[in-house]
Amino acid sequence: MTDGRTGVVPEGRTPRAPGRTARVAPGLLVAGAAALIAWGLHAALPAVPLLTAAVVLGIVVAQLPVAQPALSGRLKPGLGLAAKRCMRIGIVLLGLQLSLLDIAALGWVAIAAVVGVLLVTFVATLALGRLLRLPGHQPLLIAAGFSICGASAIGAMSHATGSDDEEAATPVALVTLCGTLAIVVLPLLWHPLGLSALEFGHWVGASVHDVGQVVATAQIAGPAALAVAVVVKLTRVVMLAPMVAVTTLVMRRRGDASATGASRPPIVPLFVAGFIAAMLLRSFTPVPEAVLEIAAAVQTALLAMALFGLGAAVRIRSLVRTGWRALLVALLSWVLVAGLAWGAVQLG
Repeated sequence: MTDGRTGVVPEGRTPRAPGRTARVAPGLLVAGAAALIAWGLHAALPAVPLLTAAVVLGIVVAQLPVAQPALSGRLKPGLGLAAKRCMRIGIVLLGLQLSLLDIAALGWVAIAAVVGVLLVTFVATLALGRLLRLPGHQPLLIAAGFSICGASAIGAMSHATGSDDEEAATPVALVTLCGTLAIVVLPLLWHPLGLSALEFGHWVGASVHDVGQVVATAQIAGPAALAVAVVVKLTRVVMLAPMVAVTTLVMRRRGDASATGASRPPIVPLFVAGFIAAMLLRSFTPVPEAVLEIAAAVQTALLAMALFGLGAAVRIRSLVRTGWRALLVALLSWVLVAGLAWGAVQLG
């Protein structure tokens, strides 16, 4: 502590370490500013999903030599907090977008097909990642991202497994890359595959990763196709809670030290329980439209901050040197989920 009159640290004492707020504030402010920039890019180019813009912005900034000392130094605590805490709160608020009634309106055949595509993609991607010996929990994180709901699922699953930001960064970059490719590629295949507008919307909702990417891809076929795509996509999002819960249970039974640390995590993490509670609230309680709009805006802002934080942990040079196997798994998983979803649409 410094002397109040001279500002000099008295002999024998050490300066007090900065408090938690002072440590995380710079990184949080940068993440917030990045979310605003991503919003501006989305407003200028509506075809670019806001969340995709946020994670790409983080990846781009992380490659700048002038920014890297700050990202790994002063900004790291706040960006890490954004990637974890903002992600969890954003996932809880995501539950308010879901209504069990809307999902039930799809019909049991369509719901079963969506869940079946998700499970087959998850298991196949996980097996392929392990076959190619991806490190740590990367096979699990890539499987969750490509089968469930993109970067949000990767964030949720990384918390369940105890993965750090660096381990989650590569799956986030890959799911962003493939989701961005889907925005371009799937509309080009719409008419050659002979799909109606509604079938195209169903295909997009069952195969594209992030919700924003689904909207950007399906809107080209009109509002009816977009509505179907969003409902199908949110049906996949519902599976986030049981998949995370099952993963946590498996980790507990295996005694996985990287996932459990000094104590065993709950079978259903708190943020997943919050997600379920928000979904049930939306399903059985009349929530005012203004509240839903505010919650959606806050959720988008928090997820944008979180995804910028995750993107800022990506180092392209390291990814190019060691990530070819992960890239192969991602591309094969992307083709697999698109093919399975197309088959499900044909059966429907």
